[in-house]
Parts: sequence; structure tokens; C-alpha cells
Amino acid sequence: MKKLLLLFVLIMGFSKAQFFETTEKFTKTDSLKGSNTAFRNFWDVKKYDIVLEPDFETKSIKGSNKITLQILKNVKNPTFQIDLQKPMKADKIKASFLVTDQKVDGDFIFLSTKKTFKKGQKFTIDIDFSGNPMIAKHAPWDGGWIFTKDQNGNPWMTAADEGIGASIWLPTKDIWSDEPDNGITFKIITPKDLVGIANGRLIHQENMGEKIGWTWEVKNPINDYSIIPSIGKYVNFKDHFDGEKGKLDLDYWVLDYNLDKAKKQFEQAKPMLKSFEHWFGPYPFYEDSYKLVESPHLGMEHQSNVAYGNKFQNGYLGRDLSGTGIGLKWDYIIVHESGHEWFANNITAKDQADMWIHEGFTDYSETLFVESLWGKADADTYVQGLRNKIANDKPIIGQYGVRNEGSGDMYYKGANMIHTIRTIINNDEKFRQILRGLNKDFYHQTVTTAQIEKYFSDQSGIDLSTVFDQYLRTVKIPTLDYQQNGNQLTYKWTNVIPNLKLPIRLADGQELKPTEQSQTVTLKSDKPVEFDKNYYIYYSK
Repeated sequence: MKKLLLLFVLIMGFSKAQFFETTEKFTKTDSLKGSNTAFRNFWDVKKYDIVLEPDFETKSIKGSNKITLQILKNVKNPTFQIDLQKPMKADKIKASFLVTDQKVDGDFIFLSTKKTFKKGQKFTIDIDFSGNPMIAKHAPWDGGWIFTKDQNGNPWMTAADEGIGASIWLPTKDIWSDEPDNGITFKIITPKDLVGIANGRLIHQENMGEKIGWTWEVKNPINDYSIIPSIGKYVNFKDHFDGEKGKLDLDYWVLDYNLDKAKKQFEQAKPMLKSFEHWFGPYPFYEDSYKLVESPHLGMEHQSNVAYGNKFQNGYLGRDLSGTGIGLKWDYIIVHESGHEWFANNITAKDQADMWIHEGFTDYSETLFVESLWGKADADTYVQGLRNKIANDKPIIGQYGVRNEGSGDMYYKGANMIHTIRTIINNDEKFRQILRGLNKDFYHQTVTTAQIEKYFSDQSGIDLSTVFDQYLRTVKIPTLDYQQNGNQLTYKWTNVIPNLKLPIRLADGQELKPTEQSQTVTLKSDKPVEFDKNYYIYYSK
């Protein structure tokens, strides 16, 4: 195994020069989890066929995953890396090619061959697995399985694994840049008095004596951390939304005693979908339906299987994150987690370091939803209110190749960066078309920050590269130093990267193009200058 690990090739992707050095230390394990290694880069996952049976009493699971894959390039005697984190174990592995050596090293299974593979060939790897998966202490933030009971004492089970990876319970190629292109099938085996829910559509329900098999199908590509089972005493109700691509099925699963609450609260899904289709384009997974599933944790953006745990109330567990009162007009989890269907599930970051693509745009989706229902003034107030939660502790972009997230500022600071860019563009229809264009041109794709940056600059006709650098790669917030003397305004940037190109407008529409050198401009009047609050910048007299 030591010789095998020496073959490891770490491909680090830096889209820009790093403005800050990190003090974080990473291991070979981090690199194997987060990089497109020599054990991963020659094959592409086409489909997962999953079977899962959880056992509530023993807090254990067992099942299988059939991985259908395609070879990406000619390669001789390769080694395949399959991810399965301890304490889970692979009980049996069978491949449609001859495996000459099989080794387990920590959270990885390495399958070696003495065979020449040709580009385009397809194979399968079948893995039976079992064990007691990691238990989440504070889901969904830490990741793990949840074995709990509902208020009537019935078993209630699910998992959340965005940060730590689906391989805490499921043997997969656990890297964000490779999604199963042809989707998944997912059969959940439950006791006959419980229901098993997964992503996509329910295509088969099988009576197995004292058990029931629930088989779900996803036809679209899906990120691994979105593949989630939910098992409980669920009941179902349905609706539909007349959207841009026709009739979208709405599928709702909640605990039996919460049915009436859910029918009322989930009415918010339709105006949310109408708003997001207006801003982002058609819901990306019509073939797989839209689904809300009640969960024992707050919520997560599982594709076509959104986990909902906001206790059927508005706000974020009854609180307004913006501190403005506007966040109490709507259910945060329905809106935020559903916004991820466009940003995270349709457009997915290739590397966890670029997770701001998921969270920045989705956090801003809240502002756009507010604008759709209550107008631009409330939307501006809401996003500005989120600034109180920005820590500016470290850059938003993390370290590449090691499954490392950047600062939690990817949410509120990310949203305010996007709002600032919208203000720079100064054309809301053009801004809307850029958002829709992103979801069309990168439909069902994995992307990098560099691609998103270039798209915004190209489509807006404005070089936004230094703006992205300032907000994503540093903790500096641009500060405008200014002095007013009558109708004369002297100003310059401080606390900025070199040559920041961030033009700003005053409240009366007059434009300034600050640099790090002082400039003086004649104002339209000698009244105290008023700045447009929609830029996320500081001011200093």
C-alpha cells in the first residue's frame, strides 16, 4: 500500500493567486478525498443503483451499490479508488473486470488491475456494504446518520453529509466533480409500518412480507451528498405547479401528525417556484419532480428531495436572520433550501473550496424572492440587514484539492457581493438574464469559480475580476475615504487590492470611479453627500 500511495498524483487548482496564506494543515487523506487523483481521473460515474436497509435498534445499515462507469482515456494497469469511510466496511466487491489486488487503506478501497482499458469502455463495480455509520451530533452541520424517534415514539431515520461526504455510509466516487450522469435508482427496505423516501420519483413499491421495498429513480445527474434516504411514519400529499416547462409535480412527505400544518405551510412553495423560475430559469429537474420531506434536522438541499425541519413556521426557526423583520414573512428553509436546486444541484462546484457558488447565490435567492413578493425596497433592506452576520474572518474561497470549505461568509458576504455586482451592472434585466444564462449554459454541470467570474464579466460587458478578487479572496472590505467641502467631494479607496475596479454611484445617480489616489469631483449640489447603500463597502470621513 505504501508503494501504491506513492503513485498518488495531487492536482491542485488555483484559479487566482492566493492573497492570504493558510495556517491550516492537511493530510494525504484530505488530498485523496478532495483531489481528482490518478485513481479517479480516468473513469466517469454513469449511474448508481443503490439498495439500503437500515436497522433502527442497532443503528446500523446494510446494502449495496452497483457503480456503472465509463473509461475516459486509454490507461494501462490502473487502480480504482472507491471511497467508504470507517467504520463502514465493504463485505463483497465484484467488478466486471478482473481485479488483481484489493486493498483497504483507511477510508479508501483500492482496486488494482492488470488490464489495458480503452476510452469509452463501460464497466460495473458492485459493492455490498454494512456497518454502524457515523452518528451526527449536530446535523446537518457536522454530518452523519440520525436515528431518532418522532413525538409518537416511531423510528425516524435519515442522513446529512454535505461537508463530510456521502461515503460516510455509501461506497461511491465521493468527489463533487463527478456526478452519475444517468442518475440513480434507490431502493429502501423498511418495516411495513414505515415509509422509505429518496430522491426523484417513486417507481415501485414492493410487499416483502414484514417489510416493504420503496424504489425511487432519479433521471438527472445528482451530486453524491444529495443522495439521502428518509425513513419514518410519513404520509403524502401532492400538488402541481404550472411552470416554464409545463406541469411540475409537487410531492410532499411529512410525519402523519403534521399533515394539516404542512398543507398550510407548504403553500409557500408555489410562489417560491414562480419567483425562482423568473430569476433563474426553469426548475432544473422536472423529470424528477419537486419534493419536500420533513426531517429531524433543520434542513438540507438534497436534489428533488429537499429536507425540511423548520417546524412549519416562518423565519429561521421563528427568527429573522436579517434583523429587519422581513425574514419573518416567509419560511426560510422552504425558500433557501429550494434555491439550491439551481445553485448546488443544477450548477455544482467541482471543488468544495468553491462552495460559495452554492451558498452565495442561494443566499441571494432569498433577496430575489423577497423582491418578487414585496418589492425592491424590502429586498434591499433584507440583504443589507444580513451584513451584520459577516465575520470577515478568512477568505470565502477555501483550499483546493483537500475538501476544504472557505469562510462561512460565503452565505451573507457572498450574497452582498452579488448584490454589489448587480448594482455595478445597473441593469436589472441584464442581471436577470445573466442568472438565467448561468443555469442554461451550465445546465447540470460542475463548474469552477473562474468559470462563474468569466461568465459574469463576459455577459455584463464589465471587467469584474478585481471585484471577485476583493470579496472572495481577501477579508478586506473596500473603504471609501472622502471629504466634502460644499459641492466639492474628494475621495479615494483604502483597504483594497491593487487596481480595484469598482465604480460606485451616489444616491442621485452621479458615478464615481475611485482609485487609491485622491480625486475631486463637483457634486450636483452642496447638500451632504448620500451614497447608494446597495454597495457592500465602508465609508470613512
